[in-house]
Amino acid sequence: MKVKVDILILRIAFVGLLMLLGYLLNPFERTERFGLGDLGSSLETRRLLSTLLAFAIALLVIGFELRVRRASLKTLIGAAIGSILGIAGAFLIGVLISIQKEAAVSAEMQTFLTISLAFFMGYIGLMVGAAKGDYLDLSALGGIFSDKSSKLDYKVLDTSVIIDGRIADVAETGFLGGTLIIPQFILTELQQVADSPDSSKRQRGRRGLDMLQRLRNSTVLDVQIIETDFPQVREVDLKLIELGRQLEAVIVTNDFNLNKVAQLRGVEVLNINELANAVKPVVLPGEAMRVFILKEGKEYNQGVAYLDDGTMVVVDHARKLIGKTADIAVTSVLQTTAGKMIFGRLWEENGEALQGNSDSNFNLHDSRSLGFRKATRELRQTTIIEEIDS
Repeated sequence: MKVKVDILILRIAFVGLLMLLGYLLNPFERTERFGLGDLGSSLETRRLLSTLLAFAIALLVIGFELRVRRASLKTLIGAAIGSILGIAGAFLIGVLISIQKEAAVSAEMQTFLTISLAFFMGYIGLMVGAAKGDYLDLSALGGIFSDKSSKLDYKVLDTSVIIDGRIADVAETGFLGGTLIIPQFILTELQQVADSPDSSKRQRGRRGLDMLQRLRNSTVLDVQIIETDFPQVREVDLKLIELGRQLEAVIVTNDFNLNKVAQLRGVEVLNINELANAVKPVVLPGEAMRVFILKEGKEYNQGVAYLDDGTMVVVDHARKLIGKTADIAVTSVLQTTAGKMIFGRLWEENGEALQGNSDSNFNLHDSRSLGFRKATRELRQTTIIEEIDS
């Protein structure tokens, strides 16, 4: 935040300094062109016009600076080399034009052609050099223009992770550093989803655009939208992989298939779902918990509940308790690529099963049984207190 404030102060100072120079130097003082001859000798009016011209030039320079900052180092070097070569070629052609006799080419036409060629060749060299700058090998310069630090910090966002929305919270907390790269073809795909005739897809697409706007407006994140595309590749996932290989970047996604394909091609991937699973609280078989039975399960007489983090809890013989809170004992935990599932049974049934065990079985699982009995006893006492309070 402090860096951006400093940059803003420098820009304001630059605009003010250029306006002051325009006012003092007054380039329109003796100019009679552009209808300025009608102003007469009004010095203050000409100084005002000079100040406005300096202000317009300052805005153009700042706009150019904002666009250049988003470009990579290879693009900048390629654009500089291309423009220099273009201007040099225009100068040589201008020399040939200037040595022509005035009878063949008038002096005004020579001046016009020389200036036009300079602009034309410089522009062509700038655009071609910027487009071909990615082919430069900066390592041949001995690391003088090394851009490795920024490359290692590039994170390319996938459509799925933008629509999901959790990427904004993760990035703003500082756990996802570096520069967030959003390719133009990802924006195109988001816009297509937002314009879909299907209402659910349209809602997801608009949510993704809102999340993208939130990322762009964040003052703590560095977000760049790049125009790099691969016309020869049709699928968006393969384009992301190619972009990741080119920039040596990390792909951030929720797509399991993209995750596997990118890893096979040697591109590093960060999966938000894997991060969410890693930070979920650990649940062990035998532990007791209290859940709200929300709906019926797929199997007979099952009930389904959800924890605060979205983890699904499947409870046996809990169909009769739909819409109610129940105390359960965890029987097993299933970890999948899509998330974690917890299976359990009502603690009354589990308590009866424990009481029916033989002494040998009790000795084998003595610590587990005692822990469970202690937990169920505490839950039973809590339930009695709540009933008394109500």
